Amino acid sequence: MTESLRTVGTGSLPVIIQGGMGIGVSNWTLARAVSRLGQMGVVSGTAIDTVLVRRLQDGDVGGSVRRAMDAFPIPGVAESVLRRYFRAEGRPAGAPYKLLALNRQTVGLARQQITMLANFVEVWLAKAGHDGVVGINLLTKVQLPNLASLYGAMLAGVDYVLMGAGIPREIPGALDALSQHGPAHLKLDVEGVAVGEPVSLTFDPRDHWTAPAPLARPGFIAIVAANSLAATLARKATGRVDGFVVEGPTAGGHNAPPRGEPRFTDEGEPVYGDRDVVDLAKMRELGIPFWLAGGTGSPAGLDSALAAGAAGVQVGTLFAYCDESGLAPALKAGVLAGVAEGTVRVRTDSRASPTGFPFKVVEVEGMPRQDDGRVRVCDLGYLRTAYRTPTGTLGYRCPAEPVDAYIAKGGMLADTEGRRCLCNGLAANIGQAQPRDEGDELPLLTSGDDLTTLAAFTRGRLHYTAADVCEYLQPLVVSA
Repeated sequence: MTESLRTVGTGSLPVIIQGGMGIGVSNWTLARAVSRLGQMGVVSGTAIDTVLVRRLQDGDVGGSVRRAMDAFPIPGVAESVLRRYFRAEGRPAGAPYKLLALNRQTVGLARQQITMLANFVEVWLAKAGHDGVVGINLLTKVQLPNLASLYGAMLAGVDYVLMGAGIPREIPGALDALSQHGPAHLKLDVEGVAVGEPVSLTFDPRDHWTAPAPLARPGFIAIVAANSLAATLARKATGRVDGFVVEGPTAGGHNAPPRGEPRFTDEGEPVYGDRDVVDLAKMRELGIPFWLAGGTGSPAGLDSALAAGAAGVQVGTLFAYCDESGLAPALKAGVLAGVAEGTVRVRTDSRASPTGFPFKVVEVEGMPRQDDGRVRVCDLGYLRTAYRTPTGTLGYRCPAEPVDAYIAKGGMLADTEGRRCLCNGLAANIGQAQPRDEGDELPLLTSGDDLTTLAAFTRGRLHYTAADVCEYLQPLVVSA
């Protein structure tokens, strides 16, 4: 895609962007359904390599993953991954999943190829059988796999890349380089490095194959929580920025911390104020399309966004609980029952995430969830932080790993308090819980504040579809 965002496809901007949620919640099935309805379907690329190999170990029921793998253009990769991970009969009851090697600054070609393949598969399946628009959501703070992830998605023809949870200033330039199959670089954040000491990540497609022709460069949409960040990216990004999603503090998953001196409620939730409200007039002045997210998943929310000059809205929570999403069916039904009964709560936990960003946690009476009694294990490692060791090498640590291990790596005890393993909890949300001696990993659900008002849409239903969501919003789309 070499055109600007304004001239893609039919020539009009999508009014609804389906949020790129969690690990495997915004899966290819959901993204494909939304794209076929004329809006922007988005797959989540977060930890998608783990999702891929677990799908294979669970037997790839229906064969969709293997069908997409057959289309991967780099020779030999799909066959190698199938030999290592595919189990035609699925895992025996209680058998643990085989794990991938943890990502590091430098990994072998085979590890990069699994990351490429997984992102390719998800995008390829989302785009199959229609000409709608598909995006991929990646997290800036999950730095280590991002370049290989981007390239794999681009091999499948992804139309847009959406990234937030950090400052994705270097991503547009990386997209430019990867579209030409050239080497791409990103600065790696490393704790304890000397001022001015550059540490970088490098990915070179030429290490893997001789590509036949340049790739279409996808549009880039940055997810921001402040107009000042949007202005900085518009001026100083390493390449073209095609749009912004302006995300408010009511959105699900990670939130930007409040501006100014931290303040908390009696229950420990961060307090947001006037300084956290984005100046939409300044967003309009940038002349770049933007969508509003967080509290916008209703006809009134969409109407308000359009009236403020936005191109539309990004909607997560409504789509997260529809039939096509990747959430385990029992979790969906339990949450929607809690919505109907008024027993569901969304709490902004300032300590849960190892990243230090506030994280919204869903609480429903009677539903199991990851708690403080979990035996700490860090075997997925997507949220680990790189640090410079006393010997000068790079190490990796996470405040949610075993406390003694974290402290031995130079971490502070206070940083471990209240932390939860998002990686394993989010994988459990989609039915890929890792079995442990003490029991399977438990879910860690996240949603936007919209969840507590979802009853106005569901009206007691425990099932609805992506089409139902779009039709709910559609009247104002048509009249806009």
